[in-house]
Amino acid sequence: MDLYSVVCVRDRATSQRWFEAFFGRPADEIIGEEYLWQVGENAWIVIDDRQVRAARVGGTMITLGVTGLDDILARLAAHGIEHEPVETYGNGVRHVDVLDPDGNSLSLAEMPAQ
Repeated sequence: MDLYSVVCVRDRATSQRWFEAFFGRPADEIIGEEYLWQVGENAWIVIDDRQVRAARVGGTMITLGVTGLDDILARLAAHGIEHEPVETYGNGVRHVDVLDPDGNSLSLAEMPAQ
């Protein structure tokens, strides 16, 4: 199974720069007007600013499982990307919400070290 999560944005150029900083690289693929970042073997995050998507801007919520959360947050800070406070759940998972320029939520979650 493949997963394509579409993040509806107002302005592709602005969002493209933000997502490049968020992922630390340019889009892995461009298909028509959609920019895609591969986040897993068969999983992609897509930004799309076409008018047909306008009503959905700002409504995306995605959580990505990561390792090296502190390093990722330092890299984001170096690009001026802010985040909510990091929470630690009872099971040891560290979680933080990061909002893109349109208010879409890309959360990062890191499992505790074993």
